[in-house]
Amino acid sequence: MNYIGSRDSDSRIVPAPSIASFLSLLKKAPRGAVFNPWWQVDADNDLGRHAPRIRREQLRAYFSERIGKARLALIGEALSYRGGHFTGIAMTSERILLGRATDGGIDPRDVFGGLLPRRTSKPQKNPRGFAEPTASIIWRVLRELGVPGDRFVLWNAFPWHSFDPRKGMLSNRTPTTAELSTGTPALEAFLNLFPCECVVAVGRLAKSQLDGLSAPVECVRHPASGGAAIFRKQIGTIARRL
Repeated sequence: MNYIGSRDSDSRIVPAPSIASFLSLLKKAPRGAVFNPWWQVDADNDLGRHAPRIRREQLRAYFSERIGKARLALIGEALSYRGGHFTGIAMTSERILLGRATDGGIDPRDVFGGLLPRRTSKPQKNPRGFAEPTASIIWRVLRELGVPGDRFVLWNAFPWHSFDPRKGMLSNRTPTTAELSTGTPALEAFLNLFPCECVVAVGRLAKSQLDGLSAPVECVRHPASGGAAIFRKQIGTIARRL
């Protein structure tokens, strides 16, 4: 696939060889109940064997538009089966990519342009595509605050999807301490790829991982489980400083 990289303020093409290196780094997922959406096929839920390639292309497009532009990085816990498992992008669901989010304020072009967004889950699993409440809240709040889509970038302390082996791929679980340690190289590489003015941990687990890297970080309430209002207030205070 030929993809044109992002443009800097002088309208020159910004090459993205570091994104290719980052994608290669993501191959190193731990064994066990962990799914790697960029390099593995979910045989029960993916549309086909091309699904990992689509997810790699979408992550590449998403990152390319933010290189040299993003000023705010939000770090969550881990990929969700309702979000990055099928899009390849942290805290971003298929419904957002496909323009089917029903809560308003989210435009698929805010995620990336120049590449047609595609679903990778089987339609019979969820006809409109999977939706993740956390993703919808984060995207909606940042857009309502007037933060342009290419000025913030989303990632996770544990970059892959940790699932409950008893429930199957369409489940989530908190990654173990040992699993989290395997995600440290990717987290460090992400922070090097996006040296943002402000790095925000979404929840305490993400903060503990970032603290372990001695990275300057602020922490906000995770929007899940009734935390949306507090999250909006806290991230609003941060956004106004940028």
